[in-house]
Amino acid sequence: MTRFSYHISHEQFPPGELLQLVQEAEAAGFDGAFSSDHLQPWAPAQGHSGFAWAWLGAAMQATKRLQFGVISVPGGWRYSPAVLAQAVATLGVMFPGRLPWVALGSGQAMNEAVSGQPWPEKAERNARLKEGAEIMRALLAGETVTHRGRVSVVEARLWSRPEQATRLVGAATSEKTAEWLGGWADGLLTVGTEPETLKRTIEAFRRGGGEGKPVYLKVDLCLAATEEEALRQAHEQWRFNLLGSDVNWELRSPAQFETAARFVQPEDMRQAVRISADPAAFVDWLGECAALGFESIDLHNVGTGQRAFIEAFGARVLPALRG
Repeated sequence: MTRFSYHISHEQFPPGELLQLVQEAEAAGFDGAFSSDHLQPWAPAQGHSGFAWAWLGAAMQATKRLQFGVISVPGGWRYSPAVLAQAVATLGVMFPGRLPWVALGSGQAMNEAVSGQPWPEKAERNARLKEGAEIMRALLAGETVTHRGRVSVVEARLWSRPEQATRLVGAATSEKTAEWLGGWADGLLTVGTEPETLKRTIEAFRRGGGEGKPVYLKVDLCLAATEEEALRQAHEQWRFNLLGSDVNWELRSPAQFETAARFVQPEDMRQAVRISADPAAFVDWLGECAALGFESIDLHNVGTGQRAFIEAFGARVLPALRG
């Protein structure tokens, strides 16, 4: 049965409030929680960007049964893959089974270019992603690693390692990237709202070598007291994500995202965010997504009414999805 996680939006809320929200999500019946690992928010008005790895340790201590996931970048900009592997291993030792997978991506300039290194084209970023993931995998397996390439480590070793392995899942927003990930990643994380598009992405992953590997999904939705309010909140909070991958990966500051999104209209949000005032309206759609075989679906309410969302989904949506 598909698991459903609550999305931890570090860009939108302070880390202390997110800690309270994840506890409420656990009490409401969510199966897990998932977060991105940003240095900056999408826009200045969002105003937050807590450190995901520190937050994860606190959240696992503050909850009892939730499984967690996170997406980060091992390409050697903000993090050496050795540092990321150590973070994954430490959480695995302290909280066995609570971090079953982490997603790895090729990165965004707004988070990674702070290192001062050149920001390369997508093909080079993908090559660094794969190298970094392979270094992480070897370290987590107990090897002492020396690798000199696009990403380098010298005599790196993890001294505290969990008994249970953590899957290193690749993140993709296109069929081309999904197919490439199929040959080396332990699974696939993708995003979207249209089942037919998601089906094609999964098929590309399987075609590239991902047959039998788990797939994960993040969906963006907005629930509010009225549909008009839900649409307003979606536009206010999440219009920056409608700019397309080429733009998203290259802009370097929240101010640039705000400027680039100035022509996005409220009705445009329906292209990428499911919007409704009725919790029941989400049941059939999420059921279609789950039927595609996703091991876990991360539910990101992009609006500001997080507690109302947690309560409504815990009472009406999750029980209906579980039959």
